[in-house]
Amino acid sequence: MDDRVTCTAFGRCGGCRYGSEPYEEQLAVKEQELIRLFRTVLPEEFFACGAYEGMLGSPRQWGSRNKMEFSFGNESKDGPLTLGLHKKGSFYDIIPVPDCRIAPADFGRICAAVQAYFREKGVSFLHKKTHQGSLRHLVLRSSLDGSVMVNLVTASNYRPEPDFIEMLLALPLEGRISGILHTENDSRADAVIPERVTVLWGEDFLTETVLGMRFTLSPFSFFQTNTRGAEVLYGKARDYISLTPGCTVYDLYSGTGTIAQVLALAAGRIIGVEIVEEAVAAARENAALNGLSNCSFLCGDVLKVLDQIEEVPDIIVMDPPRDGVNPRALSKIMNRGAAQLLYISCKPASLVRDIPALRLGGYEVRRLCFVDMFPNAAGCEAIALLSKPSA
Repeated sequence: MDDRVTCTAFGRCGGCRYGSEPYEEQLAVKEQELIRLFRTVLPEEFFACGAYEGMLGSPRQWGSRNKMEFSFGNESKDGPLTLGLHKKGSFYDIIPVPDCRIAPADFGRICAAVQAYFREKGVSFLHKKTHQGSLRHLVLRSSLDGSVMVNLVTASNYRPEPDFIEMLLALPLEGRISGILHTENDSRADAVIPERVTVLWGEDFLTETVLGMRFTLSPFSFFQTNTRGAEVLYGKARDYISLTPGCTVYDLYSGTGTIAQVLALAAGRIIGVEIVEEAVAAARENAALNGLSNCSFLCGDVLKVLDQIEEVPDIIVMDPPRDGVNPRALSKIMNRGAAQLLYISCKPASLVRDIPALRLGGYEVRRLCFVDMFPNAAGCEAIALLSKPSA
């Protein structure tokens, strides 16, 4: 199969920035952009001495996304109901993406069927200006075994009818639908806010496996959108740090505890810190699912929770939000005196911004690589191992 994009919406939805180039060329362009960025804070010899380890591609170029959030609207004013993605540069226009290739093919089949169903029923989408109407989003989430969770998001003035479930379950899919949910959201914000969630059919979770660890994912759990790419990312993270059976590891901004549990078998103690309560609850459940007794997860802001942890870390792993680490939190992190810091960044510019502060704290970048978690799109992850000269 040609590795270049064939989606009819290419160039209009903005999802595939590089889709018209062969994948190896995409990786080369991304890598050069990132090297230029990191050369602003790292010396030229860093990139010549083997400390920089290159760009790792996604195992899957197409069909890699395990979660997509589609919106209801119309492609032009007063046009027919459309279920798809936002048109590039537009807050209102929605374009259909029946042959989108960054997600599993089943997502396109489900979207087309749902759009046809609601067109026939005459149900209106929720208009952003007037806030009149019902339909808001369709969120699809899948696991590697082909299971798909379908989540219909509407205003509270709408209740799905039984034939909506029947229609979905009758679809000819490559995988299978494991659960159908209805989320009510009356917020003015154009975002999926779960004010009330009802299970219409099946299960309200998916089970995924990453590097031998099992994870139960709820409809709104944070999880890497590229599961196979996550295995590359976390495998590289595990290779970078020096784990020993007696070492203590902080996993800061731990989310649902994926990194913590991947590291847990080779470490003595893992302490995760995450501010989202649902994510902490999921992390604890997943640790129990995997039989890990050496993981604990604390709920709260890293800036405050660090003061409550008595154990001294040997290694600190941090995977912060896109904006990076709060400067005050970064100072506290460095003051814990860990021999190694592993910084995973979904926005490499934030890591570049933090490197000078880390250097002032005595930490130097020892190893660096990039992982393409978002093939055909603009984003990329960076992993940096930092340590003090004596470490």
